[in-house]
Amino acid sequence: MRGLIKGFGHLLASTSRRFYAALAQPQQAQQIVQQRLVNRLRACEYGRTYGIHCREDWQQLPIVEYEDLRPWIVRQPGRSPLRQSPLTPEPILFYEPTSGSSGPVKQIPYTRSLRRSFNHLFCLWAYDLIAHGPAFSTGKLYFSISPGFSSTSTNAGGTRDDSDYLDPWLRWLLRPFLVMPPSAPTLDSFKENLAQTLLQTEDLEIVSIWSPSFLAVQLDYIHTHRKRLWKTLKDRLSAVRSHFLLQDEIPWTDLWPQLKLISCWDSVTAADGAAGLRSQFPGVLVQGKGLLATEAPMTLPLVAAQGCVPLLDEIFFEFEDSRGRCLELHQLEVGQDYQTIVSQSGGFYRYRIGDRVRVTHPFLNTPCLKFLGRGQEVSDLVGEKLHLQFVSDVLDRLDLTEAGFQSLVPIQQSINYYVLLLDRCDRESSVIACQLEQALCQSFHYRLARQLGQLAPARVVVSATIAEQLSTAKAQSGQRWGDIKHARLLTIPVDPMVLSH
Repeated sequence: MRGLIKGFGHLLASTSRRFYAALAQPQQAQQIVQQRLVNRLRACEYGRTYGIHCREDWQQLPIVEYEDLRPWIVRQPGRSPLRQSPLTPEPILFYEPTSGSSGPVKQIPYTRSLRRSFNHLFCLWAYDLIAHGPAFSTGKLYFSISPGFSSTSTNAGGTRDDSDYLDPWLRWLLRPFLVMPPSAPTLDSFKENLAQTLLQTEDLEIVSIWSPSFLAVQLDYIHTHRKRLWKTLKDRLSAVRSHFLLQDEIPWTDLWPQLKLISCWDSVTAADGAAGLRSQFPGVLVQGKGLLATEAPMTLPLVAAQGCVPLLDEIFFEFEDSRGRCLELHQLEVGQDYQTIVSQSGGFYRYRIGDRVRVTHPFLNTPCLKFLGRGQEVSDLVGEKLHLQFVSDVLDRLDLTEAGFQSLVPIQQSINYYVLLLDRCDRESSVIACQLEQALCQSFHYRLARQLGQLAPARVVVSATIAEQLSTAKAQSGQRWGDIKHARLLTIPVDPMVLSH
């Protein structure tokens, strides 16, 4: 297998060299991408509507959000695959729904070119890990982003599994390495199938997921049902692995001794969860993912860069600064924060994707970008306007280092309130609640709401299973299991019954 992995790396080497050349000349690389997009705009109704003939006409395109594009997407004949679109001259392969936490579901049209952009990012990431990462020997990879369930999936015409984001040739090459649980009709059966599959994969080397809570909840499931799983699998597990599985505290690194890499979100709302995985898997590289969305791949981590670089040879980037100026990639300054605007080959041009980034340092003349959060992460039950950054600072000051899961959630009752959810804590919850309330009252609007009696005092709930309870509730409300994220601040009220189970 080691030879096959090296061969795969050799196959991707030229792609990586071209990308490094683009990183050395970011302005030129971006101009090439912009011209490619202009050529598409000239050949479709959207571009003709705004009079786009050359790169100099670019500013005639409006900066848009999804609702601005929704009428153009709805106008696509039949909205079925392989039909002409007013947004792009290229046929639409499928429509991928996002699992947003609020508002109507967004249907993102996918073309071959857009899928190729995701494919390109994967190849660059894979080569960097093969060349500069851990010494992989088995290549066994569990690769999951958004598992669907056959009886409840709303993804008609979209991806069947995460490998659909990749081109067919790459899926074929990866097939011997992929760890694939059987399909499942329900959330419970999905977790059961995945638990059995992972437990039988002793040579697992790589786990690639979105949210670290996805893996944390799955590990909790294995631990909770370990005796039943042992009975089911005892003829398929070695004596040593059976012994590990039956322990009160399962030694995860012994259960998967070949595990070398966990790829997941590790910034902002996912920082606590990633830290929890690092403590559970000492010696395993827990690598933060770059900035990706259903609409576009944007950045990827490179070991050599010690950060995330933009996918500048596939996506055209613009950035809005604090003064409202729209800047290009080569104009960014280290230490400054920006709102991200992307243009991609699936028909979204000058699309305000809602992500905030900070330039951390340059790599080969290209700025590395750190994800700071979404632009509108505010909880506002009665006018208190709690922002994610403020809440994150409050939780940091509380110094709850023993808690791997921390989330402040709004509760709507006769008198609304906030509750801090923790998976573990070595202090009295009443003491933490008092400290939390004092810290939140440093916000003028929160303090005013408390003084007016619009909000009850903040509370604290400590439960080892709180992450799974919250995940299950979100899945039952329609979110796809792999898309579920546990932010440090939820902006949608949670049913208090979820917390009492």
